[in-house]
Amino acid sequence: MKNYLLALLLVAFTTVGLSQDITYGVRGALNISNLDFEPDADFDNEHRNGFAFGGFVDFGFSENTSLMLELQWSAEGGKAEELRADYIHLPILLRFSLSDRMILGFGPKIGLKTWKANDLFSTAAFSGVAGLEYMITDEFFVDARLSYGLTNVIDQDLKTLEAKNNVIQFGFGMKL
Repeated sequence: MKNYLLALLLVAFTTVGLSQDITYGVRGALNISNLDFEPDADFDNEHRNGFAFGGFVDFGFSENTSLMLELQWSAEGGKAEELRADYIHLPILLRFSLSDRMILGFGPKIGLKTWKANDLFSTAAFSGVAGLEYMITDEFFVDARLSYGLTNVIDQDLKTLEAKNNVIQFGFGMKL
């Protein structure tokens, strides 16, 4: 996990020097999240409705391509109290303009657990994320993102049960 984090940060910081256009902004989102258990959970596993908020920096390479780094707090996990998981995430999205108003983005997302009350979850999570953004005006946008967990978020001591966090986000943001 440390090697992935180091590689992603190295890529992010080296691209800053290559950037032609830098945009800052804020984003908030409604989350629909759940844990996918392997093997299937033998208890009631319902989705959790939550929210996310954060800020981003978008480094433009060209008129149609950019790299967006976002720092985001997100309420995720399952509906039951013991299955709730709140994270600080760092999504790194490579973005492509499909039209004047539509942008497609995808990339990795690294998350760190933000509480100590529940020791069921591991400290870090790694996910893949993809999303579609629509620019309402030059400053305001709406988006939808799908995040699929790639690593087990259950503490490694429980070898019989694995869980991956999956999240759908519906967001609204503003470029500053």
